[in-house]
Amino acid sequence: MDSINIIKVGGGVIEDAKKLDTFLDGFANLNEAKILVHGGGSRATEIGEKLGLEAIKVDGRRVTNDDYLEVVTMVYGGLINKQLVAKLQKRGCQAIGLTGADGDYLRSMKRPVMDGIDYGWVGDPVNIRSFFLIKLLKDGLIPVAAPLTHDGAGNMLNTNADTIASTIASALSENYRVNLIYAFELDGVLKDIKDPTSLIRTIDMKGYAGLKKSGGIFDGMIPKLDNAFDAIAKGVASVKIVKYDAIDKLGFSSFKDYTHIA
Repeated sequence: MDSINIIKVGGGVIEDAKKLDTFLDGFANLNEAKILVHGGGSRATEIGEKLGLEAIKVDGRRVTNDDYLEVVTMVYGGLINKQLVAKLQKRGCQAIGLTGADGDYLRSMKRPVMDGIDYGWVGDPVNIRSFFLIKLLKDGLIPVAAPLTHDGAGNMLNTNADTIASTIASALSENYRVNLIYAFELDGVLKDIKDPTSLIRTIDMKGYAGLKKSGGIFDGMIPKLDNAFDAIAKGVASVKIVKYDAIDKLGFSSFKDYTHIA
């Protein structure tokens, strides 16, 4: 069975030109089949503010109202996605940018009101057409997936990029040996976010449950790890959380500075 790398890059890397160049150099050097999934970072908020729109968040999660749906569609599916595609073309990668509406590859359902909170046009994936992605890959293309899906009724939906990466990885595990990699600014999962020497090199479900119970893991990492363990449960062969500059080092047995999900 052929291998494939599904790599999600965080918004913090995308917003830093030097970090992004380093990451894309490593991504371009990977010889196996690959898909890039990207987050959005704060660009949508910045552009929304220029347009006189106030970002609304509940517990750190963006509420996507009608106005902000237009902003995230433009920024995530347009500005960021196409900039990444152009930068990959510069590096000899035949990249093609996608939202979930393109090729109808990923549909979501609008998140229902929960505990009195209406997140607006936020989507949770319900159906993926993996054969569409496989066709692109067989044609020699590298999909670059924006954090946007659609509901099949004409509406775009703002969708968590970590979840999209996990969904793609899980779906493709029937056809490939899938390596799911979350790349961001830190070496991996840290016991203390301020202490880079506190890297947890391997974490299993039991250890994860203990860390959450004790408060030994910062809130921003929880959605990433939830998606990581979900992918493992659905047949993904390998999940790693790594620093953005380590992508092309993962094939070396001597390289250990990342978190492996067991």
